[in-house]
Amino acid sequence: MNRSQFVTGSQKHRGNLPYAFTEQGVAMLSGVLRSEKAVEMNIAIMRAFVDIRKILLKQSNINEQLTEIKERIGEHDVQLNELYDAMDNLLDEKIAQLKWKDREKIGFKIDKK
Repeated sequence: MNRSQFVTGSQKHRGNLPYAFTEQGVAMLSGVLRSEKAVEMNIAIMRAFVDIRKILLKQSNINEQLTEIKERIGEHDVQLNELYDAMDNLLDEKIAQLKWKDREKIGFKIDKK
């Protein structure tokens, strides 16, 4: 069995290298590299991190808005169901009144001419 199945190794002693720098790693690298090309690349990478952070913040905001919309839709569903129930009750009452009015009447009848 592999060691990784039981525990996660520390960052210092792991067997493989990371595939990407963190934002802080790029900032530290800029202190070491002094060439013009390295400075340009560092600036481009830092701008990319800033753009990614903005996108993530927008995504978080969109998720909050979607959650709010879902809650509103749930409330509207409840309100619509209550409205449909009230309309059904009114229709049932009206049908009962019409049935009572149209029933076959028994008893004394007067012919209207």
